[in-house]
Amino acid sequence: MSAPSDRMDAETPPAPDLDPADWEAFSLEAHRALDLMLDHLRGLRTQQVWRQAPADVQARFQAPLPRQGQDFGTLIDTFATSILPYGSGNTHPLFMGWVQGAGTPVGMVAEMLAAGLNANCGGRNHIALDVERQITLWLAEIFGFPQDASGVFVTGTSMANLVAALVARADALGEKIRSQGLCATGRQLTGYASQEAHGCVDKAFDLAGIGAAFLRRLPVDAEGAIRIEALRDAIARDRAEGFMPAMVIGTAGTVNTGAFDAFDVLADLCADEDLWFHIDGAFGALCALSPTLRHLVKGMERADSIALDFHKWLHVPYDAGFFLCRDPQAHQRAFGSSGAYLARAPRGLAAGEIWPCDLGPDLSRSFRALKTWFTFQAFGAEKLGATIAATCTIAKHLADLIEASPDFELRAPVKLNIVCFGARGFDTDTLNRAIVMDLHEQGIAAPSLTILDGRPVIRAAILNHRTRASDMDVFIAAAAESAARLRGAR
Repeated sequence: MSAPSDRMDAETPPAPDLDPADWEAFSLEAHRALDLMLDHLRGLRTQQVWRQAPADVQARFQAPLPRQGQDFGTLIDTFATSILPYGSGNTHPLFMGWVQGAGTPVGMVAEMLAAGLNANCGGRNHIALDVERQITLWLAEIFGFPQDASGVFVTGTSMANLVAALVARADALGEKIRSQGLCATGRQLTGYASQEAHGCVDKAFDLAGIGAAFLRRLPVDAEGAIRIEALRDAIARDRAEGFMPAMVIGTAGTVNTGAFDAFDVLADLCADEDLWFHIDGAFGALCALSPTLRHLVKGMERADSIALDFHKWLHVPYDAGFFLCRDPQAHQRAFGSSGAYLARAPRGLAAGEIWPCDLGPDLSRSFRALKTWFTFQAFGAEKLGATIAATCTIAKHLADLIEASPDFELRAPVKLNIVCFGARGFDTDTLNRAIVMDLHEQGIAAPSLTILDGRPVIRAAILNHRTRASDMDVFIAAAAESAARLRGAR
């Protein structure tokens, strides 16, 4: 008589296996895919910056759910013909439209390694968390924070600013806010930022339950920095009206013009007023890596917290945002959990006092730290800082070309790596819009459009480590040709 387990084995069909049936064949296709991407990156200058996907290609992605699998090699072919040519273009040297990093081959390979390891970095006792803690230590060194500062990877600065709002909220109202809610406190918090601060700060106040209407947007000076007297007046007015000022958000590199707030002055004010001082340093915080730009972030070391993106000026592949907090206890009070499934053990895989899930909203988290670690290790902080400084030099070259051009004029001071300009003459708002779209559709360059002083202007944000000064010559020549053609067509 056969044992029950033998009968079960005979009657139960084998579980589907998701590993390759032929590892050697799979390895050949995987290497082909890697070579495909390396060839693509190597040949970026010969390609269009952006291409509209044709209708027949878009139709491929309206197909019904596949019930049966396809050959892996066929899928790579489909990627090569129907996805690879139609990306957003931010890897290209003449992509300047938005503040987006270009990635690197090193980061791409590191992302592949992280995907193969498939570590869940929400917690537990494994080496991926040590790598993430290493990044926190490096940032503390870069920004002059205490060595016991607390940090956590998030998707991007939008999420990091939300984390900051939640930490500041708990710091102002106490840990009970997490269980009892804002209504139980009977206090309405307020926060303060310049009118040039990123829109994600409003969303952070919305999602934190404080309310976007209670983020006071304040005017800026001629340099684009928040007006300190306007800030003092707003805080005093709110206190007089019964509100509870809680947080000031300074900006390191505004998205429109690259302006910086005066961090030392803001730090003094926040100390006097007992407010949480947070800095949105999405890309500008990393000026700390460059000896020629470091003066722009003077005073940032006095902040309570900093938000930044490694996937912008450091070109770590998307996504890799980070939140750094001076006070580790304040950080933990805002997010620490005590669920049974998160119980800690003195030894083994469940060991460890503080896990990343105690420092942010996510429990399931990818191994973002590995591609960041690879980037720092492969290039070194000095080279990364030099790359950042080089983009600012290229922006100044572009500004010089514009000032010498009979077709265009600067519309804002060039303080960093962002150049805002427009066509010369009257009634050029429509023309500026048309030039941007025309350059996109030609695939020559990808600037963006923004609004300054109520008028649309062409904006070039130069972050790409592949961009050269000669690319700006190509860009301005193409923009001038576009302007002339569009003026003639009117």
